Amino acid sequence: MRLVIHNQSDAPIFKQIYDQIKSQIIACELNKDEALPSIRQLAKDLKVSVITTKRAYEELERDGFIYTMAKRGSYVKGMNPSLIKEEYLKQIENHLQDALDLAGTVGISIDELKALLDVLKSETEGGRM
Repeated sequence: MRLVIHNQSDAPIFKQIYDQIKSQIIACELNKDEALPSIRQLAKDLKVSVITTKRAYEELERDGFIYTMAKRGSYVKGMNPSLIKEEYLKQIENHLQDALDLAGTVGISIDELKALLDVLKSETEGGRM
């Protein structure tokens, strides 16, 4: 598992840890029942507080990405295909919101955006044939 902490980021460190582990689980880079580093070991490796790594693990567990066994550690939970789809839909929604915001800034209408999406879809489907 590879994690990179950006101290200049606006995102809190626990959120950076959370997001990177979550992304690796969704991308199947971390396998079901794979052991994660202990909270203390991860804190030491990243040179952050144990409280920070503990919070990231607690939130990952709360959101169903990992499970913890007393005195044994934390492990990757099996990913439910509908959960994976939901996570990707959230990412797509965020990208679409960014596109809407940008379009609004420069005066592009919803109809123009829909037309652009249709063109992109046609090009994508054409490339698959």
